Amino acid sequence: MEIKTILQITGVILGLLYLYFEYKASIYLWITGMIMPLVHGFLYFKQGLYADMGMNIYYVLAGIYGWIVWNNNKPASKKTYNISRTPLRKWLHLACIFVLIDVFITYILIEYTDSKVPYADAFTTSLSVVAMWMLSRKYVEQWLVWLVVDAVTCCLYIYKEIPITASLYILYSCLAIAGYLRWLKMMKEEVSR
Repeated sequence: MEIKTILQITGVILGLLYLYFEYKASIYLWITGMIMPLVHGFLYFKQGLYADMGMNIYYVLAGIYGWIVWNNNKPASKKTYNISRTPLRKWLHLACIFVLIDVFITYILIEYTDSKVPYADAFTTSLSVVAMWMLSRKYVEQWLVWLVVDAVTCCLYIYKEIPITASLYILYSCLAIAGYLRWLKMMKEEVSR
C-alpha cells in the first residue's frame, strides 16, 4: 500500500474519532485535533496543498488553545458543554478576519508556491481558521461554517486525487448538519436548567 493511501486511511479514522467527540461536545476532540493534523499535514504537503498543510500547524495550536479554554470553562456541573449562539457583533469581525486571511494566503500561494488551486486552498484554510475559533468558543453556528468548508474541501480533494480523504469530507458535510441540530438541542437544554 502506498504512503498516500495509508495517510488517507489513518486520517479518516482520526477524523471520525474527532467528529464523534465534537458531536458530543467532548473536550477529547482537542486531543484528537492535535494528532490528526500531523497525518493530514504530511498528506497535503505531498499533494501540493500548501495552505491546507499550513492549516494543520494552526490546527495543532488551536487544539492546544481549545483544550485550555474548554478545560478552564467547565460548568459547575462538570458537563463538557455550555454552547451559545455567535453574538451578532462577532459576525462582522469574523468576516473581516476571514477576508484578510484569505487575501494573505492567496497572495502567498500565488507568489511563492507552485499551487494549482490557490484560491480554493486559501478559501478553505481561511474559513477553517474562523470555524476553529468559533468551535473554541462553543458557538453553535460553527457547524454551519464547517459545512461550507467541508463541501468545498470535498470538491478540492476530489480534484487533487485524494478520494479517500474527500469521502471523509462528504461525511463531515453530512455530520455538520447533524452536529448543528444536536448542539442546538444541547444549548436549549442548558438554558432551561
